[in-house]
Formats: sequence, C-alpha cells, structure tokens
Amino acid sequence: MGVKKDIFWRIGVAYLCLLVLGIAIAWKVFYIQQIQGQRYRGMADSITTKYIPVMAERGNIYSNDGHLLATSLPSFEVRMDMKADGLSKAIFYDGIDSLCLSLTKLFPGHSYLEYKKQLVAARKRGDRYLLIKRDITYPQLMALKRFPIFRLGQFKGGLIVLQYNKRAYPYKELANRTIGYMRGATVQPVGLEGSFNKQLNGIPGKRLVQKVSGGQFLPINDQNEIDPLNGKDIITTIDVSLQDVAENALLKTLVNNNADHGCVVVMDVETGAIRAIANLGRDKKGSYIENYNYAVGESHEPGSTFKLASVIALLEDGYATIEDTVDVELGIHKFWNQTMRDAEEHHFRRITLKSAFAHSSNVGISKLVNKHYNKKPEKYLQHLRELGLDKKLQIEIPGEQTPYIKSTSDKRFTRYSLPWMSVGYEIKISPLQMLTLYNAVANNGVMMKPYLVQRIEEYGKEMETFRPSVLNKKICSKKTLSSLHEILRAVVDSGSARNLKNPHYAIAGKTGTAQIADQKHGYRSRVYQSSFVGYFPADKPLYSCIVVVNAPSNGAYYGATVAAPVFKDIADKIYSTDLKQHPPLNIIAANMPSLPQPKRGNRNDLLAVCNTIGIRTQSSGSSEWVKSDIKGKVIQLREQAVAEDTGVVPDVKGMGLKDALYLLERCGYYVNASGAGAVSSQSIPAGTKAPKGQIISIMLSL
Repeated sequence: MGVKKDIFWRIGVAYLCLLVLGIAIAWKVFYIQQIQGQRYRGMADSITTKYIPVMAERGNIYSNDGHLLATSLPSFEVRMDMKADGLSKAIFYDGIDSLCLSLTKLFPGHSYLEYKKQLVAARKRGDRYLLIKRDITYPQLMALKRFPIFRLGQFKGGLIVLQYNKRAYPYKELANRTIGYMRGATVQPVGLEGSFNKQLNGIPGKRLVQKVSGGQFLPINDQNEIDPLNGKDIITTIDVSLQDVAENALLKTLVNNNADHGCVVVMDVETGAIRAIANLGRDKKGSYIENYNYAVGESHEPGSTFKLASVIALLEDGYATIEDTVDVELGIHKFWNQTMRDAEEHHFRRITLKSAFAHSSNVGISKLVNKHYNKKPEKYLQHLRELGLDKKLQIEIPGEQTPYIKSTSDKRFTRYSLPWMSVGYEIKISPLQMLTLYNAVANNGVMMKPYLVQRIEEYGKEMETFRPSVLNKKICSKKTLSSLHEILRAVVDSGSARNLKNPHYAIAGKTGTAQIADQKHGYRSRVYQSSFVGYFPADKPLYSCIVVVNAPSNGAYYGATVAAPVFKDIADKIYSTDLKQHPPLNIIAANMPSLPQPKRGNRNDLLAVCNTIGIRTQSSGSSEWVKSDIKGKVIQLREQAVAEDTGVVPDVKGMGLKDALYLLERCGYYVNASGAGAVSSQSIPAGTKAPKGQIISIMLSL
C-alpha cells in the first residue's frame, strides 16, 4: 500500500512539472509573438533586407566652346529571377522559345539551344540572380525589354536591370592629364576629375534589396527608394582646336629631336585663362603619351628665359638702361674659379643690354647683376619674391610644386649663386610659373592667376563662376615695361629667335637653353632643356605661350631650333583662324577689275558671300545646289541637279571641300580627300550606282 502511494505521488509531481513547463512554454511563445514580435520581425528584416547606394551620374567636363572632354556613359547588366512571384510555369515555358530566339539575334555569341538550355536549367534550380548579359548599351536594353517574358517586368517576368556608369573621354589623349581621372581610394586623384570630384560626383540615392538564396540581394521594387542627385558639370577654359594644335606641334618636335618629354601652355593674356595645356612623355614602349603634367608639376632650372626677371630688377633699381653697354668678353667670363660661357659661340665684345638679352648672353646679364647686387644680394632676391616667383600659383589641379628661390640664409647660397641665379640656374620653377611672368609683361604689367575652370553648371544653370584673378596689379613701372617690350621684340627681330620672324604678325619672347643637372653626375651628363616663352601679336598681345622640351638627343638642343618651332605652329594657327587677329573685310565689288569665279556649291552660302562683299547676283530656280557664271559685274546662279540618297554618286567636281564632304556623306559614302581648292576629280564618276558605305576619293586643286 505504501509503495503504491509513493508511485502515485511521484506521478503527480512529474505531471505537475510537465504542466508547469507547458504553461511556461506557452507563455514564452505568447510573449515572443505578441510582446517582442515587432522587435524580432524588425531584426529579421534587417538581416534579409538592406539599402544599397545608387550611384549618381557623374557630371560632364566641357571645353570652353562646349565640346565634351569627359562624360559618363551608361552600361547595363541584365539578370533574371527565376522565382519571381508572377513568373509561373505556364508563362515561362510558353515564352522561353521566343525569348531565346530574340536573345540570339541581339547577342549572337550563343545559339538558341545554348540560351534555352541555360534558362531551363536555371529555372529548375530556382536561380534568383541568373546573369544574362553584362555591358549592354541603352539601345540594346530597350530592345531587350520588349522580348517575350522580359516585357512583363521584374515581378512577372523576372527581369533585373542593373545600371553602371563608365567614364569616357571623347578626345582620348587630348589634355588627358589635365582632365585627369579618379581610380578608387588607393590611386591618387589626377587633374580636374580629382580636384572637382565632390561637384562632379553628385549625391548617391538608395535602393531597398532583399537577400535571397545563394547570398544574393535582389531589388524589392522597380524604382529607387531615394533617387540619386546627379553631379554638376565643369566648364573649362580649354579650347579644343588650340589643344589639338599644341599637342600635335609638341609631338612633332619630340619625335624629330628624340626628346624625353615636353610641355606646352597657351594662355589668354588679359584673363589668365589657359586655352591649351599639353604634356607628353615617353612610355615604356617608347611612344609619347600624357603620363605626367610637366607644365605644373615639374620644376627645373629654367635657364635663359629667367633673364627677364634679372633685367626687371636692373631696370627697376635704375642700375641700367637697355642702351647701357657691357663687355661680354666673346662669351667667356670667370667668376673667381668658375667659368661661365654663353650658350652659342660669338664674336661680340661690348654690346648693349638690349643686344645681350636678344642674343641670350649669360656673361652680359650675369656681369651686370653681379656688379650691382654682389654686396647686397637680398635686394635682388627681393625683386624675385615681389614677382611671385617663390610662391605656388594655386592652380586648380593637384601636383603643383613649390618653387625654389635661394635666400642668403640658405646654406647653399655662395658667392657664385648670384651670377648663376641671374641666368636661370640654382633655382627651380615650373613652366607655368615662368609663363605667368611673361604673360604679365604682355598684359601691361598686370600679373593674372592662371586658371582652368570658368564655371560650374547644373542642368545648364550656372551654379558657380570663377572670375579672372589678379596676383600682382603692377610688376614694374611703365618705363621698365616699355623697355621689356622692346627687348623681347628684339629677340625675334634680330636675336636668337630670328627664325620666328614673319611678315604677317609680330612675336615677342625669349629662348632658353639650359643644362639639366642629375643627382649622380651633376652637369657632366650634358642633358639639355630647350624652351621658348613669349606672346603675340607683339603690338596688341592676345595670347602668351611657353614651350619646354627636355633632353633632345638628335644633335639640336637650342631653344630657337627645338622649342620655338612649336610656338610658331601654334601662333600661326591662331593667327589664321582667329578673326580678332585680322581687320574687317572691306571689299567693294565695283572697284574690282574682275569678279572672282565662285565654286559650285550651296545657293544660300554663295548668296551670303556675294551680299557681304557687295557683288550683284541673279538667281534662277530654288534648288539647293547651283553653278555660277560671270557676266560683267554680275554673278548668275544656275540650278544644278544633284542626285541625293538614290544610290547614285553625285557630281561634286568644282565644289569646295565643305560642300563635297557634306553632299557625299549625306548620300551615305565615306570620303578620302587630298589637296586644296576645288574638287578636280572623284574616284567614282558621277551617275555611277554605288552602295552606301562605299569609299570615294576626291582630289582638290587650286
């Protein structure tokens, strides 16, 4: 009896314990679901969903005349969610054949069967993020969105579209180092892309995505939760046409002289706006590319171009006039136990300061500076500081080096320093720094800060404008300035840059030929730097320009023969194409002995020219293309039938290049042109049937 009672008691205790446990479990379930449920559901959502950034479209960079220098092109990646809620078995298998055929036509890399095998297998696996194609264009995406199944969208058709933006540079290497790039956190930003990254980048948006099987995240909605704010556009001061001329002229002299590297900068005299900045150096293969911004980031001993600063000091302190004479000792002089030589051998003895500067005499300039400043070198050095030659220009792009101008407290300042500094040695400044000084002389003594960006825009609306900035309102007196203009003209008229003299416009400037010291061998390695810096037209300067060529190695190394031709190519281009360089056209047809014979061409263009210069015309018909006859003082325009877009080659003989190109290309042909003047022959005769895309060669002659 006692045993039986003990068993019942134990069973009761066990039952009671189970009952309490059950009640506790039920309570815990209720507590988790009802009281803590919202918290845990939030935690679950935070694990399976998240916001990802949607990158804004990066702003464009433009030239001053509206040409695209850098832009972002959209690229798309297409994926497919095989377990999309609305993608039923019926929808998938009813449309799979048509979809695969469409994909094969759009992306021929795979056959219809390959696409079908891939998609069916992915459907069976339940893939949520199947890659269809990377790097597709916007037109391809628009076509793909019309395909069977995909036309149903993300939730019914499983279509997932991801957009990426790729940076593109339409002009390729043109001003590449100045425009620059951004290549991630580990690579130093370069050029305007780096300096204005914040403005170009915009503000990222947000998109809600959910984690699915395989660890992939899929967009929950078709649209972004927060749309990105696209970046602003940068409008530069660069002129694409001048930039192209500068780079080609620099490349030509680098190749001809087998030089290591070089740079060119063209600046607007009045404002300091940089119109062209070209930098070319050798790559590992020996080709020339924009691998470094030498104009801004490379500081060297400038050589003879620095003599301008020395002459300014002498004239401002009243120690000399340009008509004072100095004994240049046939180009050889000893400063204590160091010998200084002029770059070129000559037979001059006592000559004027003007002539010493024009013929780039190291001896003449250094003797004058040493004579007047030997006992008070700080007075000379103060002139260099007042000219701003010891300070950075704070140009917008990174990489500018701090100039090096010795002071008397410098341990390396010796009794030899003053004569050598006066002719551009024992100092270091960048080409842009030197150009800024010469530009100030051209700008009537007002030193302007060089700049590359003129404004920032957002959707065409001006957000910020960068005005011309004055660094020094007056670098010297008017009397000194007049003398500087005279001696800079003399360099081209009768001095070391006589090869630049031409009958059309005047140039003022200075040649430079400097030996470059290297760390191992000093000046013994005989490596030279050739330069020319100046402005034009000399009487009313519009542009200043510097050309620096490092380590020419084909025998020529003087600034006049290596660097000056680049300057001339650029100046000739500007002179021939800039209307500001020429007086207004003032031709009265009545005073002409005979009328010029116009080319065949566009009726409206011919009428506009004739009206501008006062030639009477008689016109019959209304066709776009005309021939012309001259009768006395009248040009008669006659209709010229031209076959367009008919598969028949039009007759372009007698037309100028502009009209011939327009007409042939409008008919769908590619054109190779040679010569100048009017078209004298065409490789495929007029009236011949030829398919579009055919190449037609035309020859022009005067």
